[in-house]
Formats: sequence, C-alpha cells, structure tokens
Amino acid sequence: MSDESIAARIENLVAEEHELRGREQADSGSSDRLEADQQRLRAVEVELDRCWDLLRQRRALRESGGDPDDAHVRDAGTVERYLQ
Repeated sequence: MSDESIAARIENLVAEEHELRGREQADSGSSDRLEADQQRLRAVEVELDRCWDLLRQRRALRESGGDPDDAHVRDAGTVERYLQ
C-alpha cells in the first residue's frame, strides 16, 4: 500500500466521519439510526487511527533508511492503547 493510497483512505474516512457527525442532529429522533451511526463513527475513528499509524510507520522507516513496505497495519487494540 502506498502513502498516496493510505492518504486517500484517510480522506475518505474523514469525509465519512464529518457526514456521520452532521447526521447526529437529524438522527436524534430515531434511537436505532442514532445508535447505528454512533457505532459506525467509532469504527471510522479506529480505522483512521490505524491508517495514520501505518502512514507514520512508513515515513519513519523511509527517514531512517528502511523500506517503507516493511510497515504493517497494527490491530485496533494496539493502536487504540497508544498514549496521545
């Protein structure tokens, strides 16, 4: 996966995140739709974290003379436990 394809995935996820956040107000009348959107929003946030992590790995490998293709997608549990 190239940096460009990761960046494109990030852009798509950010757009979906914005759409979901925008729908929260409209969905407030339907608990089922609101819950579904909130679940999807959580999944999008995790996927964004995983994509950013992969992109950072690739950049770090490149900057240290390594092969960026050696970077790998980490599982959600690992990425979500990082300290900010």
